[in-house]
Amino acid sequence: MSAAIIKLEPASGSVQPHSTENPSSSAGAKPMIQIDATPARVDQVSRKPATELASAWARSVLRAALPPIMGLALFIGLWALGTMGSQRIPSPAVVWQAASVIFADPFYYNGPNDQGIGWNVLSSLRRVGIGFGIAAAIGIPLGFLLGRFAVMNSMMSPVISLLRPVSPLAWLPIGLLVFKAADPAATWTIFICSVWPMIINTAVGVQRVPQDYLNVARVLNLSEWKIATKILFPAVLPYMLTGVRLSVSTAWLVIVAAEMLTGGVGIGFWVWDEWNNLKVEHIIIAIFVIGTVGLLLEQALLWIARRFQYGNT
Repeated sequence: MSAAIIKLEPASGSVQPHSTENPSSSAGAKPMIQIDATPARVDQVSRKPATELASAWARSVLRAALPPIMGLALFIGLWALGTMGSQRIPSPAVVWQAASVIFADPFYYNGPNDQGIGWNVLSSLRRVGIGFGIAAAIGIPLGFLLGRFAVMNSMMSPVISLLRPVSPLAWLPIGLLVFKAADPAATWTIFICSVWPMIINTAVGVQRVPQDYLNVARVLNLSEWKIATKILFPAVLPYMLTGVRLSVSTAWLVIVAAEMLTGGVGIGFWVWDEWNNLKVEHIIIAIFVIGTVGLLLEQALLWIARRFQYGNT
């Protein structure tokens, strides 16, 4: 379609203004404004950026998703090759069939000793949440005190250095002795393994606050509460969240082993019970469930850490 042309010409019968320009200088010149209103060209200009954006987005998604998919495919392929003709380790097809049955009704309840995998996971998460919450309520304030006051740091450092390397499961008999029950003993074990990363990371964060900030607080005669809330807390928050993430990861690792020893309801007990029933495919399913829940917990805490990074708005 040809371009539309708008010609600016004086109307007939109108009064022409007197021009002071030399007539010869404008000879042959026709004042006009050309507007290219070709629909095809406008459509090409509007669609080309959208097409390029869609293509770039598809390439970025492909680059991000293709390597993990290839890694999982390679893992499943090696698993299938390794289990060909094996009677001990189930193949991926057998595990998939068992998983379809288990996840068809993950929250069934046939008594305290026969519950779906969903209830077992929730029970383990409840123990982790209680133990972790108590550890955060004690460990984070203690970390602030150790980082703020050198005398307390000198007093507690030998105790922390002595107790931190001890395996959390070594504390389980102490919990059974004190609480006389398996459920609080497992929660006690979660508390012990969760409190050390939060104490250490919070204390290190307080110690790395620039001294200039504290000098300004002294000049302004700020109270210790305002120093902690207005100066230390924003600067220490990334260190504190790192300690929280390490504590949750460790707690989720420990709860499985603790529940294997204490029994009751939980994903660790469910794994041990399925081993006693010689259902290896269910154990493999539990391994994937434990890994998936741990991954989700870690990604959620990483997202929170990125949202509350010092200096972000």
